[in-house]
Amino acid sequence: MSKIVEISDDRRTFVQGDVTIEVLRGINLSVGDGELVALLGPSGSGKSTLLQAIGLLEGGFAGSIKLDGEEVSSSSVDRQTEIRREKLGFVYQFHHLLPEFTALENVCMPLLIGKTAIPEARQRATALLERVGLGHRLEHKPAELSGGERQRVHLARVLAQLWPGQSGQVLLLDEPTSMLDPLHQHITLQAVRRVAASGCAVLVVLHDLNLAARYCDRLLLLANGRAQALASPQEVLQPALLESVFGLQVLVHSHP
Repeated sequence: MSKIVEISDDRRTFVQGDVTIEVLRGINLSVGDGELVALLGPSGSGKSTLLQAIGLLEGGFAGSIKLDGEEVSSSSVDRQTEIRREKLGFVYQFHHLLPEFTALENVCMPLLIGKTAIPEARQRATALLERVGLGHRLEHKPAELSGGERQRVHLARVLAQLWPGQSGQVLLLDEPTSMLDPLHQHITLQAVRRVAASGCAVLVVLHDLNLAARYCDRLLLLANGRAQALASPQEVLQPALLESVFGLQVLVHSHP
């Protein structure tokens, strides 16, 4: 398996007045092509900060970040912009859909920018919206959609950017299921799993441990900006470890 994402001894500090706060320290992570890795941990543990570092959205990091073998953390601004356009898809917590366009037109946008012919772009965008359970909402504008539906349109638009998905690409998702009901949580992660199957390396921030266990190959458990465990779901989701990180007593049962 080729290593698409490689992070070595990553560290992030935040300075406020005379106080320096270490947000991340000593994170070492490699994600291979076709692998789906979840970032887990309490609020404030550094999950989104780490994801933004990989997505080249945050500066001020020590250490090394490589994407598809290329050192990107020290690349020029122009090169980072090119990498984000060609290799990186980022599903944010807060989506930014074009309000005057329909769901279908929003998803078509990255395809048209990539010089895809209009009929083919509409066909692909329709297929992606159907994949996230929105085939019946193609002609609705964002204001006519629920928050969860807008979130799924945003996911479909990012998937269009990475179409058709391949080794060397990276999909980053920051809590993509946070506004969704249980059915659409599974529909969303099934779509994400399909992206990984195409060869794309995927990292996703999740709070639902059951979803992480069901869909992810490995879990990175964070607390106070430090890695507590990085292994398979069976190895990470252990009662004593979860209690030490989340402060809750849990029972762990294998799904039949």
